[in-house]
Amino acid sequence: MRKFLSIVVRRSSPLIFAIIVAPLSFMVAHGQPYPTVIALPTGFQPEGITSGRGLVAYSGALNGGAIFRTNLRTGEVDTLVPPRADRTAVGLAFDPRSHLIFAAGGALGTAYVYQATNGEDVAIYQLTESSTTFINDVVITRTAAYFTDSFRPVLYRLPLSARGGLPEPSAIEEVPLTGDFVFIPGDFNANGIEATPRDNYLLVMNTAVGEMYRIEPDSGHATRVDLGGVALLVGGDGIWLKGHTLYVVQNFLNQIASVRLGIGFTSGRITNIITDPDLRFPTTVTGFGTRLYAVNARFNEIPPGSPNPDDEFEIVQVLQRPRILLEPTLH
Repeated sequence: MRKFLSIVVRRSSPLIFAIIVAPLSFMVAHGQPYPTVIALPTGFQPEGITSGRGLVAYSGALNGGAIFRTNLRTGEVDTLVPPRADRTAVGLAFDPRSHLIFAAGGALGTAYVYQATNGEDVAIYQLTESSTTFINDVVITRTAAYFTDSFRPVLYRLPLSARGGLPEPSAIEEVPLTGDFVFIPGDFNANGIEATPRDNYLLVMNTAVGEMYRIEPDSGHATRVDLGGVALLVGGDGIWLKGHTLYVVQNFLNQIASVRLGIGFTSGRITNIITDPDLRFPTTVTGFGTRLYAVNARFNEIPPGSPNPDDEFEIVQVLQRPRILLEPTLH
């Protein structure tokens, strides 16, 4: 997720959230199945989205850390995890083995784990004590949960059991990013993260330089993904991988790039640029079948984490076969 650095909340500053006391259920009626635009509760600015079981998706709120559960067939939305003044939710990931939701904790340096059935707290992990941190996104593999930090050139590894069981806090590992990884101090670097189909590698988006990297999970060694010699992924934010096709949200461009990756995940080419008039500074994407779902954060209009009570946000459905197909543009 791309932020305006002048308003990023630091750990040394008090957290200020506009929390609205509201019923824990927010239902939206739609006249047709699979609505193309799903309204989220007003006043809660989303950043992450992840798919759950069946046709359920989860999105989180930067202000207050609420988690919303959405039925993508009906468009019904309810509040799974209520907002709290001392929490935030950036990137999200769902583990079907344990039915747990993992949430990145942004400038707090934390990771939160919730029960997807009832929203109960399961665990809180302090990933780092650094005052310069932004835990941005998370991916689940068979052996671990990996978190990106946009302000530090590291990944955080949270080991998981074969059934997705959680470890003790002492098991948290910090994996330095080396090799081709470019780190620009003070900018938003490591952002969206995905795992390749066999969990052999991780894919990490670097927003600061518009590049994608293939990461070796154990060593953190990074190999730049060659897209033709030019950094094409300007504004790259959240990502979602389906086979060898990677979907990259380019937030301020209001588009999603479809990237076809090679066998070794070190090269690829942009095959489609997906746009939609309903996209309003999207940040993250997930998929169900032929449909993609992105969340509108509206960072160009609303400061991150500081929405007004009546500000509106949405989940937008676009097709993997784009409604509007444009030739890839060099930026």
